Amino acid sequence: MVAQLLPCQLHADSGGNQMTHHLVVGTGPIGQTLALRLIQRGDSVTLATRSGTAMNGALALRMDASDATAFSAAASGCQTIFLCTNPPYARWVTEWPPIFAAAIEAARRSGAGLVIVGNLYAYGKPEGAMTEASPYRPIERKGEVRLAGWQAALAAPERGEIRAVEVRASDYFGPDIGKNAHLGADFFRPILQSKKAMVVGDPDVIHSWSFVPDIASTLVAAADFIGPWGRIWHVPSNLPLSRHDIASQLNSHYGCAGRVAGYPQWMLRLLGHFSPTLREVEASSYQFREPFVIDARETEALLRVQAMPWSEALVLTAESYRT
Repeated sequence: MVAQLLPCQLHADSGGNQMTHHLVVGTGPIGQTLALRLIQRGDSVTLATRSGTAMNGALALRMDASDATAFSAAASGCQTIFLCTNPPYARWVTEWPPIFAAAIEAARRSGAGLVIVGNLYAYGKPEGAMTEASPYRPIERKGEVRLAGWQAALAAPERGEIRAVEVRASDYFGPDIGKNAHLGADFFRPILQSKKAMVVGDPDVIHSWSFVPDIASTLVAAADFIGPWGRIWHVPSNLPLSRHDIASQLNSHYGCAGRVAGYPQWMLRLLGHFSPTLREVEASSYQFREPFVIDARETEALLRVQAMPWSEALVLTAESYRT
């Protein structure tokens, strides 16, 4: 598939001043928040998706991210490629490898830095807080797929072909991120309506939560970093909290009486026989049955980014679901 609409060729504003141009691939909550952040600081952005999703202030591009030729054409003239796309769980095994390969090739041909939005799956079951130097021990195929993609991206900088980094976040939350997130609409809306929110895993176990604007801030800082690339960055996050803790805070702040309960593990396994998506949810549910904590002190020190205070981030998110 050939990229359609507008490639990365706009490099000057209306006054003729040079602008830094970036390619953001994917328009989920992270991609949209990142694109807006870049535009607000005066950069120009091409937003690439399969459907050519439009966004005010960005150039819209229809592109298949697994097509190396189209991807490379889209990246021409760009300073940074931000890989923010995320295929459905059940298609990670088939869709991620060609996307990684196309992104690496596009970075090689264009000379753009490659900044990948990552997660913590490659660490498997952690022994304590996960740092940027934690060993890789994936225990299910999604973690294996993400690790293989990062290792392929890392091999290219080691050969001197591209600059690449991966910015890893824990499960994210934020205003209007929808139903798919563990701390999304299906959590906030029932709690705020004094109903019961059903969750994966044990609602009493602590977990790190990454605020979407903090992810965007870390991505921008990683792209601007003038030190060595070919490394991992962790998104700064607040102290880990259980979902019972979060529900209690919402109840106290809003005067509601929401409660939280976990789906029985046997139910997830049973439903997984009929739903490929739920099968993958069950496979990674270990992340919610024992403490799952991110440590980003190294990133905070080197990139000088900080998490938004928890109380502010929580209220901003809750208010989006109240309206």
